[in-house]
Amino acid sequence: MEWPRAKIATMGRHLTADEIEQLRNTFTDIGYLTDPVMTAIGESGQLGLTRNSTIPATRALAGRTDPLAGAIRLWLLQQPVPVEQVTALPLQTLAQAGIVSIDATTVRALIDLRPYGSPDDGASGWTASDLTPGLNKVITKTRPDYVLGVSPASVSLTQMAIPTHVGSALDMGCGCGVQSLHLSRHADRVVATDINPRALEMARLTCRLSQSDVDIRQGSLYEPTADDTFDLILTNPPYVMAPPSPDGQRLVYREAGFSGDGLVEAVVRGAPARLNDGGMLQVLANWAHIGDQPWSERLATWVEGTGCDLWVVEREHLDVCEYIETWLTDAGLDGSPQWRPRYDEWLSYFDALDITGVSLGWITLTKAGRDQPDLCFEQWPWQVAQPIGETVARRSQAVTWGRLSDEELLARRWQIASDVDNETTGRPGASDPEHIVLRQRFGLCRAVEMTTASGGVLGACDGQLTLAQITGAVAAILEVDHEDLLAEVLPLVRTCVRDGILEAA
Repeated sequence: MEWPRAKIATMGRHLTADEIEQLRNTFTDIGYLTDPVMTAIGESGQLGLTRNSTIPATRALAGRTDPLAGAIRLWLLQQPVPVEQVTALPLQTLAQAGIVSIDATTVRALIDLRPYGSPDDGASGWTASDLTPGLNKVITKTRPDYVLGVSPASVSLTQMAIPTHVGSALDMGCGCGVQSLHLSRHADRVVATDINPRALEMARLTCRLSQSDVDIRQGSLYEPTADDTFDLILTNPPYVMAPPSPDGQRLVYREAGFSGDGLVEAVVRGAPARLNDGGMLQVLANWAHIGDQPWSERLATWVEGTGCDLWVVEREHLDVCEYIETWLTDAGLDGSPQWRPRYDEWLSYFDALDITGVSLGWITLTKAGRDQPDLCFEQWPWQVAQPIGETVARRSQAVTWGRLSDEELLARRWQIASDVDNETTGRPGASDPEHIVLRQRFGLCRAVEMTTASGGVLGACDGQLTLAQITGAVAAILEVDHEDLLAEVLPLVRTCVRDGILEAA
């Protein structure tokens, strides 16, 4: 199966290496970098742009005619700019490349170029994408081959991606190329693919401007990878479950033309053959609830017989009406005559597929090679401490530890992870707390409540004694039967090990 082909309009000519270097140097010279831009528009301007309002940033730049202000107005605010304000830019080169248009006195942006910064891993540079739609509440129809910039979804994917060094990585459905910027900082080799030629042009410009060495290929799903295999596959595929529509109307960046969540299923089913041993697939996606069947049962069938672990975290659940309204608004149909007909079309489509709801969340597949793979499905709508990539990276080892036999678990030395705090709560003046909780400060911020017995055991896990020695001592102090204590404590210890609250000393 492949993503249906779309008729795509491309940009102008590609910039040469010398022109890329000139543009990069110019951006650096005028301060068109993340921190100076954020300082120039201020906190109010930054918040305004998250609401698609340029007015606060425009006010912050009032009276400024310097090149940085001109570049901000041109790209971030999408305003026509007098030529004399941006003469520092190589305007003729940008015009020939289809990045700006120039008339006698004014320059306008045709695509978006903006600085990108990531203090966590140094993945900094500039991203290229189509212009942000809906600025200042002006609703326009989105072009079918639209290339999305750095969105909340792409930020979420960067934050969940494992940050550890890998030999090879695949950015599948790369869009503007922002994931590739991050992958190139910790992968020896990065391949980026997309079905949309316009997206590949944007990704190529993003990577060249940001000095990231990425192998960019066109094609559907795993087709462009040929016989390559990877240590990490990262994707935020066009997972929106829209009714079928002609290529000229389908929004390629979000809709793949598969039935229901068939694209996400194809991504997961195809991953084991493309992963090296121990390799990982990470997906930010939607999946459907079909009839009365638990969604976990259906997703589990996607990895049957592969020997792969599967960890799926539902972050949000929407009923079908919420889901439809969200994506009709995203398509710029608010207030248009098409709103109600398209709404009814989506409802009929969902009824035909028996889709009763939609989940948004994280899918992590690990080629663990286990005889009995670990399948974990959970709902986690609560706040997390981003980035969670380190938590994801540690999970496979934590699962291995959590599956140890009771004897092996007792024979090892364990310690409370460094990011875990001990919290106690109770009535003022009471001699003993009512609740004792271990809580993670990072990742999913999981918490476990302890009894006197389990608190005594876990509190003594400092890496010095084996778990057997600790439970024996606690049983003696509390004057309880050791086996009874183990029956209470071992399940909690196993959970703490799996969730990263306890780690091997």
